[in-house]
Amino acid sequence: MEAQLNQKIAVVESPKKRRMKEMASRFFQNKMAVAGGIFTFLLIIIAIFAPVVAPYNPSEQDYAKFLQSPNAENLLGTDELGRDIFTRIIYGARVSIEAGIISVGIALLIGIPIGLFSGYYRGVLDEYVVMRFTDALLSFPPLVLALSLAAVLGAGLQNAMIAIGIIFTPNFIRLVRGEVLSQREREYVTAAKASGISDFKIIFRHILPNCMPPILVQATLSIAAAIISEASLSYLGLGTQPPTPSWGAMLSMGQGYLGDAPWISLFPGLFIFLTVLSINLFGDGLRDALDPKMK
Repeated sequence: MEAQLNQKIAVVESPKKRRMKEMASRFFQNKMAVAGGIFTFLLIIIAIFAPVVAPYNPSEQDYAKFLQSPNAENLLGTDELGRDIFTRIIYGARVSIEAGIISVGIALLIGIPIGLFSGYYRGVLDEYVVMRFTDALLSFPPLVLALSLAAVLGAGLQNAMIAIGIIFTPNFIRLVRGEVLSQREREYVTAAKASGISDFKIIFRHILPNCMPPILVQATLSIAAAIISEASLSYLGLGTQPPTPSWGAMLSMGQGYLGDAPWISLFPGLFIFLTVLSINLFGDGLRDALDPKMK
């Protein structure tokens, strides 16, 4: 009896396991996505263990090492205050990753519930309030809107993350709403309603899990965009404030020394490029792996 029960469970679980294996296979066939994922993972590990990895204190000043070029002691050189560029880039990774994850988290926290209820119930509130407000926010260039919000909220990393989260919220509202509009007409939703299951359970227990693949892909790609937005705000003085290291702020401080010490701006810009590229490659690979049309 027990053997038969285990066999039935295996039969039930096998389609799910098969789909997981197929998705993993599609993802690992994309070498660029794997490379992007490895670089992103390593960067996160380095950022978490920054005090162990970094050779110096990021705020430690040494005027005897003023504007030194890359050497054995300072791998990426020093800035105008004698601070180690390599150390500040490592700690700057913390700021960039934190800003990306928290900003997108804010957008998800606001956008998913609004998109779910708006798409499921529709009606006047959806058509004339939610969607028109979303269209109004999307009509502004993202960076201009982020600058305006950051200027109103005040300079600082926390306010920058809130501003970035707000500008990404309409994207998730529209994405989730569109997915719910397609899912609400499916047979499993009709069956759940006929069984007397409450709308709340239908939305969060049945519809939301089926909307997660595109949400995960969009969230991954949005983290890369959030990192660029945070660097832009910090570059303009509205994001991370000194002496906290930030890639965008390092670019800003190094622009006055491009002729004499280009490494001050070169390496932070290079890490912004590599990080955003890696996350985008990983997100593209994740999208292809989760897309059923790729079967």
